[in-house]
Parts: sequence; C-alpha cells; structure tokens
Amino acid sequence: MYGGDEVSAIVLDLGSYTCKAGYAGEDAPKAVFPSVVGSIEHAGTTDSVKPEKDSDSLSDSKNGTKPADSDKSKKKRSLYVGTQSLGYRRDHMEVISPFKDGGVVDWDIVDNIWEHAFRERLLIDPQEHPMLLAEPSSNTQQQRERTAELMFEKYKVPALFLAKNAVLTSFASGRATALVVDSGGGSTTVSPVSDGYVLQKAVVSSPIGGEILTECMMKSLESKGITIRPRYSFKRKEVRPGEFQTIDLDVPNTTESYKLYCQRVIASDIKECVCRAPDSAYDESAYANIPMTPYELPDGQTIEVGADRFKIPDILFNPSLIQTIPGMESLADSLPSIRGLPQMVIESINKCDVDIRRDLFSTVLLSGGTASIQQLKERLEKDVGEEAPQAARVKVLASGNATERRFSVWIGGSILASLGSFQQMWFSKAEYEEHGTAYIQRKCP
Repeated sequence: MYGGDEVSAIVLDLGSYTCKAGYAGEDAPKAVFPSVVGSIEHAGTTDSVKPEKDSDSLSDSKNGTKPADSDKSKKKRSLYVGTQSLGYRRDHMEVISPFKDGGVVDWDIVDNIWEHAFRERLLIDPQEHPMLLAEPSSNTQQQRERTAELMFEKYKVPALFLAKNAVLTSFASGRATALVVDSGGGSTTVSPVSDGYVLQKAVVSSPIGGEILTECMMKSLESKGITIRPRYSFKRKEVRPGEFQTIDLDVPNTTESYKLYCQRVIASDIKECVCRAPDSAYDESAYANIPMTPYELPDGQTIEVGADRFKIPDILFNPSLIQTIPGMESLADSLPSIRGLPQMVIESINKCDVDIRRDLFSTVLLSGGTASIQQLKERLEKDVGEEAPQAARVKVLASGNATERRFSVWIGGSILASLGSFQQMWFSKAEYEEHGTAYIQRKCP
C-alpha cells in the first residue's frame, strides 16, 4: 500500500489523437503531444542508426531505433516522437499511428511514446512513480496484459492501475453513475457507468470522430478549389512593412503521409475555430445564404467558410451527410450501419437495466476533444429529448471549460489517483511477480 502524500502518481491517457501525461492531483496534464510518430526506415544497416539529435526526439539508439518487427530483412527504423519532432520535415519520413480500430497494433511505437512522455516531457524516472493508465472501454484482456507486462518489465514501475475512460470521466464530474459520451479523434463511444463500473454489454461505438470531421473539412475545401499548403512547403518574406510575399520551397522527398499530417493539423484548427453544431438537423436550403466566416491560412491567404461550419459537425448526428461531401464516397458504403449520436445514446440506455435508465437519461456526460464543438451539448439534449420516453428527464452535462472537456479523462485519473481511499487499489510489483500478468483482470475490473 502506498502512502497518499509521499509519492505522486503519474496519470497517462494515450488517446487516438493525443497523448496526455502529468502528475496526479494537478488540474491539467503537463504534457500533451500527438499519438502519431514519424518513422524513417533504414534498409540493410545492421548497426544501430542514430537519428540527428533533436530536443524533442528519442535519439539514443537503445530506444529511439528499435529494429522493426521485420527483423529478417535487416530493417531498422528511427522514430520521432513529439510535436517539435513531427513539425520538422525530414526526407522519407512516414507518419504512422500505433492504433487500428481502437486497439494497439504497434507496441514498439506505444513504448516510444511512453518513453518520450516520461524522460523528455515529465523528466521522471518511471521506477519511482506508480502509474495510472486510462484505457478504452473496449480494451481486450490481451492488450491489458501486454500493457502491464511492458510497464513492470521495461519501466519497472512500483505499481500500476488501469482505469476505463468512461469511469474517469464520470469521476471528473463527481458522479458515480452517468452515461458517458466520449467523442475523440478516432471514434465516438457511449458507455453507461453505474457505481463506478462500466456496463460492458451496453457500450455502443461509432467510427466517426474528430479525424473524419477534419477529413471532411479538407475534402470540402478542396472541392471549392482551396488547397491547404503545409507549413514546410513555403516561406514568407516581408517585402514592405506588414506586406508579405510567399515563396514556394521545393521539397521532393516528402512522403504523402507527412504532407497529409501537416494539412490535417491546419484543417483541424479551421474546424475548431469556425464549426458549431446547428440547432436542428442540417438543411441545405436553410443554410445556403448564411454569412461567411473568414479564416487566415498559414500562407497568408484568407478563406471564407460558409454552410460547412454547420454541415460538418452535423455528421455526428446524421452520418449519411458524408455522402454529400465530394471525395468521401469511400466511407459512404459503411454508413447504413453507423448511427448518429442521439440514436447511440438511446440504444445504449435501452441495453441497460430498467432501474438505472432514468438516472442515465438525466446525467449524459460529454467528453473528448470533438465534444468541445460549440452548441453540441444543446443540440444533443434536444435530439435525445425528442426520442426519449415521456417520463425521462434528459439532461446533457458538459464542463463549460473546453480544456476540461478535452482532458476530462485525464482529470478524472488525476482525482482518482490522488484519493487516499484509492491507495490500496494499486496493482503492485510484488503482486505482479507473485501472480503474473493475468492478475490485472482481478485488480482492475
């Protein structure tokens, strides 16, 4: 058992879009950086390749350049983690994500992300801090055991706890029972939490998250003839005071995935600045003459965003709108099976026990980066209210502070790990050595 005050636990939330890390008991994470990494493959070299020193990359050969799984072909790769490393363009650098369909597929990358968070950003030795990790509600037993194994064997942490995202969000708002609507980068998940436990049988998820909305924003701008120029492809020179000229730079060896990553960063910012959820279902004719909102791109050109400001967030409520966006047809095939947010909420509540349905209707919690879209809360409350049974009082709750909505999972972890009553819940190294990895299922339900 750990004394609550002597040792500060580290809370780590590795999401599909960003990784959040910091000390338990604080009100916001210390480090927030992308969950994707830059990777350069080196063929045919057997000795360890050192990438050039970068304040933000993992450059020592023992962890920065682990051989990729295809060891037989003698391929090595250097991984570049963190905002600065990704912002610096390198020849032949691919941008890759460790996740696929919500699960981890590349543990080597996850390991590098953790390493970066501990050593480069928090500047701690993991052996001295218990770790509380957030995990998705749908995490498999195999993934949990692999996480525990890596933490204890490689980082030698003194204790570990895995907590479900939805539970942490409900703790962050001070409730033990709630329906958590977590809309992040990769997906949107609706999970009912009762007395601090996720009701697994009623978890409903959809692949529509922030990244699909960003993609729609990009395609929609392209169809209007606006190209987003990545920051590395030009430089701006001042001709007269306050007047700039943009000079194109020639960068032939840039990979397609890196170019896309840079464009997405900008498109995502446009989405966050100008989008808001419409008050009722989006209607092409009603929004045809809506006033335009200007946005200045990094290369100095100002674009005007009109009806798309409302249309793109409405995809969360009505996924079939994707078909109307040029270039997104490939996704449209899977649409009949994707439900909108209000339908997911109703479906999830209907799968729960009758006794708690009323409580769930009255505490629908919004969390995740995509949930910070303006007016999303009001619109969800209205739509769910229309479909809910007469007797139910529908209340959608979301923190008024966008930072809190975005980091609600992390904040819940920070509260939980600093509670005195939580300290006997840790899965300690001694227990791990005695019972093995499978014991995590019992310690962290």
